[in-house]
Amino acid sequence: MQPRSSTWFDKLEENLIALFLGLMTIITFANVVARYVFNDNILWALEATVYLFAWMVLLGASYCVKITAHLGVDTVVNLFAPPLRRTLTLLAVVACLAFSVLILIGGWNYWWKFAGTASFMEVNDIPMPGFLQFLADWRNEGELYEKLPRFIPYFILPLSMALMVLRFLQAGWRVYTGQQDLIIVSHEAEDDVKAAAKTLEETSASRTGG
Repeated sequence: MQPRSSTWFDKLEENLIALFLGLMTIITFANVVARYVFNDNILWALEATVYLFAWMVLLGASYCVKITAHLGVDTVVNLFAPPLRRTLTLLAVVACLAFSVLILIGGWNYWWKFAGTASFMEVNDIPMPGFLQFLADWRNEGELYEKLPRFIPYFILPLSMALMVLRFLQAGWRVYTGQQDLIIVSHEAEDDVKAAAKTLEETSASRTGG
């Protein structure tokens, strides 16, 4: 069982996920009101919710590593004694780290195309907020952006994978120090649910005299 997060950085993913989910809800609700009450439409609402959903899902991947919520099969590893089980789990961490690093490199290279030579490319509908127009001097030779530049929403690719690498490193350290057994959802939670259901059945039966 891992210790609960205590710093703002440890809670980074969950705070951002909550923010993006809230923004998606507000934008979608506002668009429904605009369409059915005012017979209008927020043109950029759909594209904005798609990008927010992508950010939420990709950040959710590293968040699930942090809280050990990824699904997996632990039938084989549970057959071994704890020392060997720890070794197998550490090997799994190494494999996950290798995969994450490769995706991080690919994500960075893909994002950098839009932040470098293609920094002029914009999204389809989302207007460029005024407070971000300073980026025009930095990446667009001083020409103001009309729409949001693509390198802003695409930044989630290297960011989420960097967080994934960090969370796997933290998980590996917890496994190595004996604070954590697996990097996937443990079946202990399933056992706890079954035990709670059994207790509830016994309580109900005692109350009815069955």
